[in-house]
Amino acid sequence: MLINAVPQRQGAVGPRAGDLPDGCVALAELAGHVLGRPVHHIPQSRELSEVDGGIANRAVLTGPNRAAQLAALEAPGGPVLTIGGDCGVELVPIGVARFRYGTGLGVAWFDAHADLNTASTSPSGAFHGMVLRSLFGEGDPEFAAAPALEPGRAVLAGTRVFDAGEREAVDRGLAVTSLDALAGAEKLYVHVDLDVLDPSEFAGLNYPEPDGWTIARLVSSLDALAAYDVVGAGITECVGTAREVEVLEPVLAALGRLLQSP
Repeated sequence: MLINAVPQRQGAVGPRAGDLPDGCVALAELAGHVLGRPVHHIPQSRELSEVDGGIANRAVLTGPNRAAQLAALEAPGGPVLTIGGDCGVELVPIGVARFRYGTGLGVAWFDAHADLNTASTSPSGAFHGMVLRSLFGEGDPEFAAAPALEPGRAVLAGTRVFDAGEREAVDRGLAVTSLDALAGAEKLYVHVDLDVLDPSEFAGLNYPEPDGWTIARLVSSLDALAAYDVVGAGITECVGTAREVEVLEPVLAALGRLLQSP
């Protein structure tokens, strides 16, 4: 198993976005300790660029940040745990997994938000709210995955906030809300945005939403995926300190079990 720390912040535009790189490092250090693996730090620019075509920081996202991630995944080396940064870091590893494993790749998307906006429907222009839609090959062509995920091959778990454009995508079956949809998945990628958790469970959330899950519920839901062949996972949107992230040790251990299972 490979652990890649990707301290990108340009996919988020909220008041705590600037804390994402440090949160990524803190979480990655804990992951290395919990999982007993070295952490590979993927260099990411901290510069910002203008809104272009409705997407904030387009030039940085499509330039140096993406190139560094792609280079880190050139040689297949078993399952990869990607630690962000904002949710936009998932575009590359899931896109690479779709290329390598074909149409049977499924995605379990644990996230308070659906991340199914496009530049035309996003209220903020933040790419982290568009990444799953991009993985389905829709939206801005500079971000749209090719090959794309098959419609219905992503299940939303713990999602409780939808913009109108995201609701439309779910209504037409692009992403689904039942784990039954994963039954035919040959390989699985697991995405965890920490805002799936309730803010009372973990304080270091970039975009907290009320009525979230407990850590115990998240761990139980991850363990329930043990029957799948999990080829990659990501955990994102951490702005916590080294002390704050300690409560996430069970979540990291659960992801490790999925990635190290035979």
